[in-house]
Amino acid sequence: MATNGESKCKLCRRAGEKLFLKGEKCATPKCPVVRKPYAPGVHGGKGRQKSLSEYGKQLLQKQKVRRIYGVSEKQFRKHLKEATSKKGVAGDNLVGRLELRLDNVVFRLGLADSRARARQIVKHGHFIINGKKLDIPSACLKVGDEISIKQTKLEKKYFADKKMILGKNAGTPSWLSLDPKKMTGKILAAPVKDETEVSVDMQEVVEFYSR
Repeated sequence: MATNGESKCKLCRRAGEKLFLKGEKCATPKCPVVRKPYAPGVHGGKGRQKSLSEYGKQLLQKQKVRRIYGVSEKQFRKHLKEATSKKGVAGDNLVGRLELRLDNVVFRLGLADSRARARQIVKHGHFIINGKKLDIPSACLKVGDEISIKQTKLEKKYFADKKMILGKNAGTPSWLSLDPKKMTGKILAAPVKDETEVSVDMQEVVEFYSR
């Protein structure tokens, strides 16, 4: 996992696309993927990239998903186990579980600029789920769950600024609802695959672990 801002940008360049690991910076011309659209390193912008084997392609997909959602290998395997134990397409189940993580839901509601920032504020105990404090970023929510911010935290500058931004532009996915005035959200339905913004073949990821 990346340990600082610069290494996060290198992960995106290595993946060959934006993984949106640094929030607002990713949407600006300053994004390193825009300025340096090639892999990092001395030879990153020279010559042809080495073709990958099927195993290499699947490994790359798996690493990309882990980096996007910021999950450890142990957490990822746990999500995969749950996904494969349920009915339906394992790949779809997997991305559904990742999308329902508390840190991801906070990010998708627009209450944090990145998943990393969402994890941080969740750990600080800012959020209430169904009336109870929850400070575990990896906790998986479910349809019907309601998300709110502790009353004592709402007046903090961070959330006050967020409230102004959300009031102007709340690009919330269809499976979530957001009340920008109250700064509350609700999970209306299972995550919609087409709205995940994750360009990864999740079935290849599942097959990687099936080897």
